[in-house]
Amino acid sequence: MGRNVTRFKAGDEVFGESAKFGWLNGGAYAEFAAVSQDSLALKPKNVTFEQAAAVPTAGTIALANLGGVNRPARRNVLINGAGGCMGPIAVQIAKADGAHVTAVDCAEKLPMLRSLGADHVIDYRKEDYLRNGERYDFIMDVVSVRAPREYRHALSTTGTYTPIGHAHYNNSRRRVLGDMPYFVGLLLRMLLDPQKRKNFKMLKKPEAMAIFRELLESGKLTPVVARTFSLGEVPAAMRWMQESNSPGRALITP
Repeated sequence: MGRNVTRFKAGDEVFGESAKFGWLNGGAYAEFAAVSQDSLALKPKNVTFEQAAAVPTAGTIALANLGGVNRPARRNVLINGAGGCMGPIAVQIAKADGAHVTAVDCAEKLPMLRSLGADHVIDYRKEDYLRNGERYDFIMDVVSVRAPREYRHALSTTGTYTPIGHAHYNNSRRRVLGDMPYFVGLLLRMLLDPQKRKNFKMLKKPEAMAIFRELLESGKLTPVVARTFSLGEVPAAMRWMQESNSPGRALITP
């Protein structure tokens, strides 16, 4: 511990993020890493280190785009691409708020989503999730492969559509700037929309970590770990993540 650390003592079991900001490289593919105490929280005893490690990065994105927790106005929620890294956490946060959650993904991931509390699941290969007559108070579009205008008719009168854009990751055609232009565009559209500006809430790290700890400790959030890889198997883990349809996260262990 550094001499200015006040929140923890040597030997405490902690979890958190190593990056100060989401787009930065936190250097966690390493045997040891130095991390600010504000980015950590005590690990609940009822979860493993692997489960706890699966939460903060994806969970921060979920929390920010859901507008935090305790949002009872989200009575009917649709999450498209719910079976990936962030979707399962978003499903469980919405359920913790008492929402009725419809989760959309491929058939292989639907049993997992049911087990996490999704009220209704849709295989996007068999059903058009925007043509079933439902109206949603909140739509989180994790993959964002359809135009935002296609979602308008599926929103309630006060409903909100929030695109995330994970389907645009690993776009080999964008070799210079990568996906940055796409995400800057999403951010600008959000800033130009007064309702989205009002609903968007980027929590500070200590506040977000406290929420994750409470959700994990209470059993309202159950991370799903599909497979672990050793530090020397990072390339294999990346390939597995890109090629596998298995539900759950891939974790790197020292």
